[in-house]
Amino acid sequence: HVQLVESGGGSVQAGGSLRLSCSVSGFPYSRYCMAWFRQTPGKEREGVADIDDDGITNYADSVKGRFTVSQDNANYTVYLQMNSLKPEDTAMYYCAAARSYCHSRRLLPATNFEYWGQGTQVTVSS
Repeated sequence: HVQLVESGGGSVQAGGSLRLSCSVSGFPYSRYCMAWFRQTPGKEREGVADIDDDGITNYADSVKGRFTVSQDNANYTVYLQMNSLKPEDTAMYYCAAARSYCHSRRLLPATNFEYWGQGTQVTVSS
């Protein structure tokens, strides 16, 4: 079974940084798209960033220049480095995986992802 477990969330002041981690197990595929989504209560889940097996990334316009997605293939871990955090970044952040390539130019919708983690809360205060 595929399992994704997020960690690294917490509370931080505006302008601060956090690094989220997604530990992946049971995913024996060479072709994949790993992604970060976020969701605020009462709002739809939105894509934040993704990365494919070639290390190619996509970002939401709202986080470009502030967030960086990366992966450690040896440890089967995906990261989301979040800098210059803003109150509007406050959300539950989810890690997701798909058995396909990411899109070459834009984020894939949540419906493309088969596997999801439980989420980790990020709260940014002003």
